[in-house]
Amino acid sequence: MALQPFLTLAAILFGIGLFGALTKRNIIIVLISLELMLNAANINLVAFSHFLQTPNIAGQVFSLFTIVIGAAEVAVGLAILLAFFRAKNSADVKDVNLMKW
Repeated sequence: MALQPFLTLAAILFGIGLFGALTKRNIIIVLISLELMLNAANINLVAFSHFLQTPNIAGQVFSLFTIVIGAAEVAVGLAILLAFFRAKNSADVKDVNLMKW
């Protein structure tokens, strides 16, 4: 396969993630959209590391770091979401500014 299908898939995934992050009001959907954008970046990292003049493993290593960072982001985001939901009984993004007590 060529590089073009991987870049196209990554661009489509990033676009869907960006659309979801900017337009949706549910915090869980926003977190999932951010994960889609990170996965699009991972596809680009792995594809470019494979299609270089001298293929190496650097893209896979950076991709693993990105996956770890994404998992930590989701853990922190879900913890904040649970605290917010318990306090305000809502998961809407527009209600987040109500967390100022």
